[in-house]
Amino acid sequence: MKNIVICAVAASLMCMACDPLEDRDELKGSITADQLNISAIPEIRDGVNSNYVILNSDGNPCLSSWDYGSGTLIGTGGRVQLLLTGDNEIIYTGLNPDGTKITKSLTVHIDRTYDVAPEWGLFCGSGEKVWKWDDQASAVWGNGGYLSNVAPGWWTVPVGDMEGQTPGEGANARMTFSLKGASLTKKKSDGGTESGTFAFDMSATTTNAGGDGLWGIGKLNTNRVTVLSGKQPNGGNAPVYSYDILKLTNSELVLGWPEPGAGAWGTAWYWLFRAE
Repeated sequence: MKNIVICAVAASLMCMACDPLEDRDELKGSITADQLNISAIPEIRDGVNSNYVILNSDGNPCLSSWDYGSGTLIGTGGRVQLLLTGDNEIIYTGLNPDGTKITKSLTVHIDRTYDVAPEWGLFCGSGEKVWKWDDQASAVWGNGGYLSNVAPGWWTVPVGDMEGQTPGEGANARMTFSLKGASLTKKKSDGGTESGTFAFDMSATTTNAGGDGLWGIGKLNTNRVTVLSGKQPNGGNAPVYSYDILKLTNSELVLGWPEPGAGAWGTAWYWLFRAE
């Protein structure tokens, strides 16, 4: 009798193991883009739509991210700042429990912007701005002393020789900074293009070698693309994605980058650009 009970229990367990789990928890709740319940609502200031927008996707059974042009918000919602007046596109992406992705686009109309950092206008103008090598400078690229020089001071390269330094990125090459998507696009002299994004941090300043002023007034960081001839000549021409901003006006942009380990008067590289 005892053996019969044991066999019955074993058979029961075997049947349970063989039964398919039709309703797995991780597969529940998947939805289509048409079923999404999301919103992007501008805050009202002075009676008009401001550039501060409240995003919300609560209640949807998926992981959420929002591309709002100049950045990305991860999560079900939050408050973001847009940069442009007029119609702005916000793209929502949801990740379903079964691994499928869904996207939905929302259009938000902005009447007036508030608290936009002025550097956005210096880099991008009213929407986008084209920059070229500074053909008014005697040298547009080269090296010099870190925290001391603010332009090439040792090895100097004039704009007419830049094509030989970085083919396709000489005098006829251009780069465009755009508010839309915080994008940076290089258009090369051979017709090729490279695109990525950029960001800046004007709180990341660097004191000069004398300690009596600033050498770098902020940082420019790029992603998936460099500025023109953005390379490390003494580092196997590896790309440079982070630059000290030495000067930024409506018409001039000067960047610097120290070689790894450089101290005061160590080797730094310089790029001089002018708005077209």
